[in-house]
Amino acid sequence: MAPTPPRNTSTRVHVVSDVHGNACDLARAGEGADALICLGDLVLFLDYADHSRGIFPDLFGVANADRIVALRTARRFDEAREFGARLWAGVDGDRRGLIERAVRKQYAELFAAFPTPTYATYGNVDVPPLWSEYAGPGTTVLDGQRVEIGGRVFGFVGGGLRTPMNTPYEISDEAYAAKIEAVGEVDVLCTHIPPQVPELVYDTVARRFERGSLALLDAIRRTRPRYALFGHVHQPLARRMRIGATECVNVGHFASTGRPWALEW
Repeated sequence: MAPTPPRNTSTRVHVVSDVHGNACDLARAGEGADALICLGDLVLFLDYADHSRGIFPDLFGVANADRIVALRTARRFDEAREFGARLWAGVDGDRRGLIERAVRKQYAELFAAFPTPTYATYGNVDVPPLWSEYAGPGTTVLDGQRVEIGGRVFGFVGGGLRTPMNTPYEISDEAYAAKIEAVGEVDVLCTHIPPQVPELVYDTVARRFERGSLALLDAIRRTRPRYALFGHVHQPLARRMRIGATECVNVGHFASTGRPWALEW
């Protein structure tokens, strides 16, 4: 009798980004996968599709959420900031404390939903100093770092670049570029924001160009990873595009679809 050939083994990874409070689907996101990757934006501050969801409408009501979304969508950022300042002026209590308590409540639920193992990096609306308090032993947090999964090297760069929105984890172009450089050559480059390509950074619902990274685009062209995975832009003009040898994929649809993107090799 001929010997039984060795069984082919494969690795399957599920990737999510822009969870924005969807803990229910997050708890199932790792089913059938060897690992889960999360590219940030766990917190839901304001849902642009449903203005009744998030920290902002909980504090100020849906009508005020409607107003601030309209101002931001029209790129009237100065007016939006002034409107927000007036709302906060009428709130009893410490602004930072109120937001932190709301974020902590979301983090407690979301981190508890992560399967083992999970590899995660921060989004621009996340609060990195709090993550160490909620990430369990099965969750590895990486930012400007690499890890091997199933024989492939994955690099992680979290956060976003500075914008008029002034979200919690925005950093300078120079600091972001340094993290990209620290990651170096990898098989899969995982970031929260996309490379600076018009089709990848334009949000068709918000009707604006989000900030992508030129340093990331340059790294993709130079180091030629197999994949570049990212989120941040929820309704992009293009969800997928090749840049040279690299397949660029936007996985930032989790909050609305509840479905992870699968990578298998």
